[in-house]
Amino acid sequence: MRRLLPLLSACVLLLVVSACGGEQQQQQRDPSQGDPANVQFAPSLGVDLAAMNRSESGLYTQDLVLGAGAEATFGRGIVVHYSGWMPDGTLFSTTQGEARGVGFTLNTGLIKGWQEGLVGMKEGGKRRLVIPSSLAYGETGKGSIPPYTVLIFDVELLSLR
Repeated sequence: MRRLLPLLSACVLLLVVSACGGEQQQQQRDPSQGDPANVQFAPSLGVDLAAMNRSESGLYTQDLVLGAGAEATFGRGIVVHYSGWMPDGTLFSTTQGEARGVGFTLNTGLIKGWQEGLVGMKEGGKRRLVIPSSLAYGETGKGSIPPYTVLIFDVELLSLR
């Protein structure tokens, strides 16, 4: 019995730590934080949801510069420059500084917020997307992006392919 007591104490301690950690984990996974309307944005991002268009899916878009070229359609190849931030102002991805931008096909391989938000853009245009987590990485997150994170992208459509 004496040999089991330290082992039992360690198990109880592990359970207590796990339970406390589980409560903190639950706070980090609060689905309401995935709705842009429930998020506080860093002032440096300049996000004003009231000035943006909101789709039925919850995606917010704002044309910063209207393009005059050809229009992006689903399934079409596009070349863009973009920068992506988390609501606290953390830049997590950018193509700025790259000479030619990034090319890809506007299709189902993208997060849903990009699929919906870039269709209709014209070459030369710049658009801001505020993407609810349900149209981004949802409850799982991805890499450095935690679960239920709203994403903000500024995208410039350089050309169609």
